[in-house]
Amino acid sequence: MNKKVFIFDLDGVIVDTAKYHFLAWKKMADSLGIPFTHEDNELLKGVSRVHSLEIILDLGNVSLSQIEKEKCLLQKNKDYLAYIEKMNESEILPGVIRVLDFLKEQGQKIVLGSASKNAKPILEKAKVIHYFDALVDGNDVTNAKPDPEVFLQGALKVKMPNEACVVFEDSLAGIQAANAAHMVSIGIGSHHVLHEADFCFNDFTTISNSFLLDIINN
Repeated sequence: MNKKVFIFDLDGVIVDTAKYHFLAWKKMADSLGIPFTHEDNELLKGVSRVHSLEIILDLGNVSLSQIEKEKCLLQKNKDYLAYIEKMNESEILPGVIRVLDFLKEQGQKIVLGSASKNAKPILEKAKVIHYFDALVDGNDVTNAKPDPEVFLQGALKVKMPNEACVVFEDSLAGIQAANAAHMVSIGIGSHHVLHEADFCFNDFTTISNSFLLDIINN
């Protein structure tokens, strides 16, 4: 049987934690008098926490000292953690469990590749951590997507070549990172946004088992 590694991003792929990031960033932006909308939030997709803060400060034309920035980042994370504390398995996005079950039945490796520093507790709260052979999160990498570091580390952790890896991503930066690592990229979300992906699906409910078998055997 062919062996592949399926690498999943977390936010917007396995669970919808994006809404909690939005609420936490909005609370911080409000405290600085910066208007922050759902459209603005799109600019933060797949972006590191530090860079996200810079984007918000630019939106409001606000400059802060390094110490003030650190305080903002700590408060944002504190607020975000308070939101995800209440998470449970009902937050898993449609079709994800079926795909995870199918990949396990087929004897495939499953890895998490996420910029989130809170990935492990989120997977535990969603009761899906047992599916994963390895986790690579924001605590393990120094370079944010579109740098491929997070996915390259994932391949290394399960001792598989990059060419045997398949990445599920919902951000353009993530798709670009997968492509840079010479891995198969599968976009989850809008074709318009994720046009650089090798394949694109609206969500996991539209990914058939036969498609997954084709990927495994290709």
